[in-house]
Amino acid sequence: MEKRNYQREMEAEIAGMEGRRPTLLLHSCCGPCSSAVLERLTEHFRVTLLYYNPNIEPEEEYLHRLSEQERLLSLLPEEVPMLPCGYDHETFEAFAPALADAPEGGERCLACFAMRLNYTAEQAKEHGFEYFTTTLSVSPHKNADNVNRIGEEAGKRYGVKYLFADFKKKNGYLRSLELSREYELYRQDYCGCGYSMQKH
Repeated sequence: MEKRNYQREMEAEIAGMEGRRPTLLLHSCCGPCSSAVLERLTEHFRVTLLYYNPNIEPEEEYLHRLSEQERLLSLLPEEVPMLPCGYDHETFEAFAPALADAPEGGERCLACFAMRLNYTAEQAKEHGFEYFTTTLSVSPHKNADNVNRIGEEAGKRYGVKYLFADFKKKNGYLRSLELSREYELYRQDYCGCGYSMQKH
């Protein structure tokens, strides 16, 4: 079976918009990852950012990453509003301990992706966005097939169009490193949850 090219699918979707800039809710895992994604998307969409990451611990780390996300948005040439949401670590803890022994990138991570993307899709539906997507695929440590499959399922569940993407393509990850240096962004050294911290 031929491997899907999500970058090509995104480009085809954008071409079909014929210059129209629809609304898009972008789930962001952190400022550094969102930097290159925002640069790519704001040309074609009216983007609002959602920083929903109940997996991150401790809370001080969550707030530090949130502060860096907000600082990045304040420095961008085009205004990108943020949809507010609070720290909701209990939602992650409701399922994560049962998957404590899962390897990084395994079932616990997939459940974490689903938690975040389902919430993003729900918020996109509630607030009337035409599309939603996530920055998760910009990371070389995240499997784009898994991210996009879960995003597609969430979109169908809530009736909002999911934008397929693989933001690491076309040097997206390298561009995020460049922009992180340019904006002097804090780059964390673990994904977010305590399990990833232990295995770092």
